[in-house]
Amino acid sequence: MDLGTANAGPTLSAAAERFCAHSAQVRRLADATVRAYRSDLADLVAATGDLPVGEVGLEHLRDWLWRATQRGDARSTLARRAAAVRGFFSWARETGLIEADPSVRLVAPKRGRTLPTVASARTMAAVLDGAREAASQGDPLALRDAAIVELLYGAAVRVSEVCGLDLDDLDRSAHTVRVVGKGSKERVVPYGTPAARAVDAYLSRARPVLAARGTGGPALFLGARGARLGPRAAYDVVSRLLGPEIGAEHVGPHALRHSAATHLLDGGADLRAVQEMLGHASLGTTQIYTHVSVDKLTAAYRLAHPRA
Repeated sequence: MDLGTANAGPTLSAAAERFCAHSAQVRRLADATVRAYRSDLADLVAATGDLPVGEVGLEHLRDWLWRATQRGDARSTLARRAAAVRGFFSWARETGLIEADPSVRLVAPKRGRTLPTVASARTMAAVLDGAREAASQGDPLALRDAAIVELLYGAAVRVSEVCGLDLDDLDRSAHTVRVVGKGSKERVVPYGTPAARAVDAYLSRARPVLAARGTGGPALFLGARGARLGPRAAYDVVSRLLGPEIGAEHVGPHALRHSAATHLLDGGADLRAVQEMLGHASLGTTQIYTHVSVDKLTAAYRLAHPRA
């Protein structure tokens, strides 16, 4: 590891690696977040020639973002990268690697609001009915897939949370599940009777078969070879079941979470209760689903109201 000059601190790449390790081990940020930090900071290293961290100034950062703009990077990408370097340089100043934070005056385009993909209640019923019909044939993977989509939609959990579940995280009598969300925060969320039936069928008729093929340990959901199911495989399950129903080639598990949240609010659920169920730190994050509901209402109004 290149520690750079004594007065300018370690090189940018060395400091970036320490920051990523701190983010993962101390702040316990999600793996995906740490990967994004590492990627964005590696791009900055490539643009600056890996200067000592104390020699990186505001002009270097502005030039870096300008080059990204010339490449055609999306506004959301530019905003994410600006946030990554602000977090990095703030940490570098707090830890004494630099005396002044050059990113304080860095301005990046604001993210445009993009509404999440939401399936209608009718579409979700078709997806879940289809998964249940496939599971009725007794195939272990079909039983597992039905349980996964029912739990993703029924409990509005993230795919990483579902894949991280162990057997003892389920309270089958209370129909609740304990999940570990972002920042290692635990929460207990309910799931409904259809999800309970699908999970019970999987546990009694499919998981023992899959467990005999490998060493999944206490993992709730197992892959075809008996190991803990990974997020990529869960993504493929949802894309295969949900994609054709909504006419999208690529649609992931988050669409089930988005749909569940929107349907809860459409049904009259309290916004703060939905925030608690989703595990959002900020109510503002949950409020995007109210925009989805308003958009649906506006579309219905324009179609149906004689004075629209």
